[in-house]
Amino acid sequence: MSTQAPTFTQPLQSVVALEGSAATFEAQVSGSPVPEVSWFRDGQVLSTAALPGVQISFSDGRAVLRIPAVTAAHSGRFSVRATNGAGQATSTAELLVTAETAPPNFLQRLQSTTVRQGSQVRLDVRVTGIPTPVVKFYREGAEIQSSADFKILQEGDLYSLLIAEAFPEDSGTYSVTATNSSGRATSTAELLVQGEEVVPAKKTKTVISTSQVSQTRQTRVEKRMEASFQATAMMEMQVDGAELTQQLAHKTPPRVPPKPTSKSPTPPSLVTKVTAGRQQSPSPVRHVKAPTPTPVR
Repeated sequence: MSTQAPTFTQPLQSVVALEGSAATFEAQVSGSPVPEVSWFRDGQVLSTAALPGVQISFSDGRAVLRIPAVTAAHSGRFSVRATNGAGQATSTAELLVTAETAPPNFLQRLQSTTVRQGSQVRLDVRVTGIPTPVVKFYREGAEIQSSADFKILQEGDLYSLLIAEAFPEDSGTYSVTATNSSGRATSTAELLVQGEEVVPAKKTKTVISTSQVSQTRQTRVEKRMEASFQATAMMEMQVDGAELTQQLAHKTPPRVPPKPTSKSPTPPSLVTKVTAGRQQSPSPVRHVKAPTPTPVR
């Protein structure tokens, strides 16, 4: 089992009490093993015998000293010491007993704030009064109890509500009250916790290796060469086809050998048709040679 020296997670706070009223000191301590607690007043061990009517208790790490009815003689310096086998720790505070009274007064009031979801939130007030006022925090009218999620801290006249991690449902109206025998004071503010913004998904880039790039380029080159070869072959086929068509268009049709002539005489009707179909040539002009004249002797 590991050991841990005592530590005061919540130290003592000084108290101003009205004569005849009660005064209470409280402290929260941790340690392993559980420490033993002792009280002192002005450096002297404090016991019920030394201070009649005083009430001292220690449970679940919470040390309490309460004086039911204080007098001026109770004023002084009070300390609590926690001790175990790993070490010790001490916390000290003052008790002031007065006949004067003063109602609670906020020196620092709550401030409205806006935060992002998941942020830590701290709401602070400073308040004075005689006797020391009792300070409580509320959300939407419901009292907030100190816990791991909502811690109520005090340091002198500074009172704080600490929200470890805020969520949108923690938004609302927060208030703090300070009360003593002379009066009561309240401070209020708004807390807005904004939810997370929806961010559009970024386009992912595919990262490929150098070998993959080379292989991809080679495939593209092969495809281009194949496409070029196919185009060239197609063009050659088209040219060959055109030439063949042209040759066929200019080729002389085959000669048909004449049929053998029949020895039988041509029918008169056929001769008539042929003769009718021919054009008659004009009659030939005959040139008559004139007689040669006889020479005169």
